[in-house]
Amino acid sequence: MRQYLIDEISFLERDNLDSYLKRTLKPGGLEGVFFLTIPPDLLGAEQLGHEDCGPFYGTVLLEPTSIRFEFLIRSASNMHCSCIAQATPAQRQFILDFADRMLAEEMIRA
Repeated sequence: MRQYLIDEISFLERDNLDSYLKRTLKPGGLEGVFFLTIPPDLLGAEQLGHEDCGPFYGTVLLEPTSIRFEFLIRSASNMHCSCIAQATPAQRQFILDFADRMLAEEMIRA
């Protein structure tokens, strides 16, 4: 799977990231899993044609010493559909911008 990984985060940095993610993203069903909703203006052609599959999101996984941003854009309502795909360049940039903003705001140096 394509993803952006930030590793070697300290215990305190992990706590800061956990707090930030809980304040800004939709929590997933498991501890440490969060959903970064992709804005409608960044959806791909097939995703736009599948309104009933939305919203679409990228998954953020906070682990004990790392955080991962997955570049697979998933559907909130359908696990098996052709609209689930790798991030477009614009979606990928959106995810990377979110990660950069989060690290800057939380002063993470990992």
